[in-house]
Amino acid sequence: MKYVDEFRDGELARQLAAKIRAEARPDRRYHFMEFCGGHTHALSRYGVPALLPDNVQMVHGPGCPVCVLPIGRIDQAIGLALQHGAIVCTYGDTMRVPASGQLSMQRAKARGADIRMVYSPADALKIARANPEREVVFFAIGFETTTPPTALVLKQAAAENLANFSVLCCHVLTPSAITHILESPEVKQWGTVPLDGFVGPAHVSILIGSAPYEGFARDYRKPVVIAGFEPLDVMQAILMLIRQVNDGRHEVENEFTRAVTREGNAAAQALVAEVFALRENFEWRGLGEVAFSALRIRDAFARWDAERRFDLRYQPVPDHKQCDCGAILRGVKRPSDCKLFATVCTPENPMGSCMVSSEGACAAHYSYGRWKDIAITAA
Repeated sequence: MKYVDEFRDGELARQLAAKIRAEARPDRRYHFMEFCGGHTHALSRYGVPALLPDNVQMVHGPGCPVCVLPIGRIDQAIGLALQHGAIVCTYGDTMRVPASGQLSMQRAKARGADIRMVYSPADALKIARANPEREVVFFAIGFETTTPPTALVLKQAAAENLANFSVLCCHVLTPSAITHILESPEVKQWGTVPLDGFVGPAHVSILIGSAPYEGFARDYRKPVVIAGFEPLDVMQAILMLIRQVNDGRHEVENEFTRAVTREGNAAAQALVAEVFALRENFEWRGLGEVAFSALRIRDAFARWDAERRFDLRYQPVPDHKQCDCGAILRGVKRPSDCKLFATVCTPENPMGSCMVSSEGACAAHYSYGRWKDIAITAA
């Protein structure tokens, strides 16, 4: 299969691993953060860390949109269904994220809330058309990749003058989070790790291009290599990062040239800019308040903004005291460091968002059994 099988070739993986071992200097350590949850799963699924030398460490980042969604936002969505009688539509992973009062959207649904899983924002629009007597709210989450479809349904709702449809917008932005990890006093207070470079996200970069990372790489002197999601993509990106560190360079390089350009998708960017504007602040799970890191709906589409329609006020809610999801999202801890991991907290009974999402670091470690290897080695 073109662009899949050739990036999972075992012999090529061994050759890349040999190059990484040869070029990683034995007198130093390398710490690279894979920002995106898709990369975390590729690393775990294909056992890439086992092919790396001991002085090359991968650090999990906050690039899982479900994982970084704070409890307070989920509470808002549940409240719309339980208190306002709205039909709330959202993506599947979001349904299982723990919220306040031992609830989740899935558990609220079991208690009578009309919360429905959809595959796209267009599905929510169809539900609104079919139920003109009900308020229908699309709970929109995700990074830049999922933002254009939300913009499209807002424009469509406006074109149709669809009075019973609105969007609760929780779209967040990648570059701001990367910057926050490095410079935020709050994150430094909570704990962080030394980072020598970043494996840049793939799908996000298809939309925004590689250019938005250039100022970051220059100002913070951290190399970024945008990589695809196949194991050889990630291994090639690691090799490229090692070479940059060894050369004292801090540039943005694009391993994923088959899909990512410097400029990105101009039409999608224009659509997003027409419908959305930057929020001044937005809470991320594990990172706290991050300035200019999320989107709000522009005034021209205020009629379809659920926050304004229902006069919602955001209330932060602390995570479970024993859940280390926040530290895992910051790269300070690994999933196996959490005392709840694989005991109380499993994919069937998640205590935190990192175990819920298909892109979460805890779900990756649990699903592919890498934590068992760690336990055996430690023993």
